[in-house]
Amino acid sequence: MADPIDMSRMSSALRRIGWMRFWSQLTLGVVVVGVLFFSKVGNQLAANSQRALGLGPGLSLTTLSFLVLLWSLWQGWLIVRCGRALAQPVRPGRGETARLLKRGLVGDLLGLILASVGYQALAGSLFVQASLQAPGFFGAPISGGLNRVVGFPITSIEMLGVLSNTQVLFAHLIGLVFTLWLLQRIHRRA
Repeated sequence: MADPIDMSRMSSALRRIGWMRFWSQLTLGVVVVGVLFFSKVGNQLAANSQRALGLGPGLSLTTLSFLVLLWSLWQGWLIVRCGRALAQPVRPGRGETARLLKRGLVGDLLGLILASVGYQALAGSLFVQASLQAPGFFGAPISGGLNRVVGFPITSIEMLGVLSNTQVLFAHLIGLVFTLWLLQRIHRRA
């Protein structure tokens, strides 16, 4: 049987870290939604939005990682609820709490994988696009022989895709760190 002081500390830690995890991921999630929305609207307004082919898969993986972030937010809320339940006379067991944290850990790892692969697609596409640009030339597309367009300058709208990916990657990293810390605390008490 666990010491009442230990349960009180564990309950407080789960609530406090759960709230920190929830609010930091929610804040970054709102930034991601705003950036993805602005990027999508900006790409539709920009002329010739089909010029960077690798941005589509990168943004798709970023969007998938964002959906996993929504699930991770729900897991963060469940961690807070579990912390509240630990302060009650009828409380969840150590195994149930560990399973809850492990589900959040798997979600954050999946989100990190999706965001990392999406980042590679975005960075690779922008690298190819940048390598086709003439050094020091800004503005119009660069033409090759026979009036064929070779490259376009990288726009700020395209860089927003990288920014949204970085934000969702960081949100999953925060969730991963907090969850690992909580798991370590639970298993240290065992």
